[in-house]
Amino acid sequence: MSTFAPIPSQRHLFDIPEDITYLNCAYMGPLPRPALEAGHGGMEAKARPWQLRPADFFDEAEDVRSLVARMMNTSADNIAIIPAASYGMAIALKNLPLAPAQEILALKDQFPSNIYPWMRLSEETGATLRLIPAPETNGPGIDWTPAILDAISDRTAILALPHCHWTDGALIDLEAVGKKARAHGAALAVDLTQSLGALPFDAEKIQPDIAVAASYKWLLGPYSLGAVYVSPRWHEGRPVEENWINRKGSEDFTRLVDYQYGYQPGARRFDMGERANFHLMPVFKKSLELLLGWGVENIATTLTAKTEHLARGANALGLDTAPAALRAGHFLGVRFPGGTPEGLLDKLREKNIYVSLRGTSMRVTPHLYNTEEELDRLLEALKEIL
Repeated sequence: MSTFAPIPSQRHLFDIPEDITYLNCAYMGPLPRPALEAGHGGMEAKARPWQLRPADFFDEAEDVRSLVARMMNTSADNIAIIPAASYGMAIALKNLPLAPAQEILALKDQFPSNIYPWMRLSEETGATLRLIPAPETNGPGIDWTPAILDAISDRTAILALPHCHWTDGALIDLEAVGKKARAHGAALAVDLTQSLGALPFDAEKIQPDIAVAASYKWLLGPYSLGAVYVSPRWHEGRPVEENWINRKGSEDFTRLVDYQYGYQPGARRFDMGERANFHLMPVFKKSLELLLGWGVENIATTLTAKTEHLARGANALGLDTAPAALRAGHFLGVRFPGGTPEGLLDKLREKNIYVSLRGTSMRVTPHLYNTEEELDRLLEALKEIL
């Protein structure tokens, strides 16, 4: 029997007016009030630089590193601080080996931050970038996992995948994929931007080589900050940039010109420059603390209940949704059998309802700030539009 519990509405922790129905966390997660307050404190610290001490360049970043590690079930030594998912994939690009006769596997219509690096690498090495097409299905919902497993072979060098597809939340069994990838000597590079914080991720079980997440979506953090898991097998690799703070002994500001060949331990060598980021790091830290306080499993349980409620209502209107087993619980892709109604988003915005259109799906992504009344508000609006 599951011990995970649904979480009551946390709307009081967000600056969302009562007449706004924001069901678009996959586009941009709103900052919680405590994170916003922490950001104000960070800006004030930067306004008074005479109060900053060398330890301030390190301590909060280490706190964030540890919090992300807890969320991924790994050691803080395996986490680096990055500004964007593309930066994390650049680390993968610089370190994962690839030969001309080999191939990189990715999904068709995958988010471009986990495609463009591999386009570049395949061009430079002569290897093949192979995009796996969506498998044919007789009903709503796509099961990507069998197609991915079937595509892996001895030619496969790198799998570049999400945990769930960004357009409709179609779920991928990364544990099964990781196991087969290792059996063929292939590396696994995962983009968790649309899942970390709302979908449990266990680095010990999945064993990725690289796993990146920008903070501004499901981590409810700031724009221009994120984190990357780097497997210990790559800890001696090449960072994207060479900056002073990642070098051995950089805590001692009086000896920075005693240039060092050695780096800080673990994945810290991959940290971005200016990682202390006094105005954003406190925001990220507070949001991570909130998420871990709620518990990612509990968040997932709660959001699954919300999307299932929406799915039942959408199905009653004759709309198609993927079965719960084929999608991440925090995502709902709604498809219109007769085609997406013209001006759908504008008509919903007129009612202060915010969702996205991605591919052929209306993407609905609620969070803990959404109430059941808001979910029904969307369903009633769709009924009127249809």
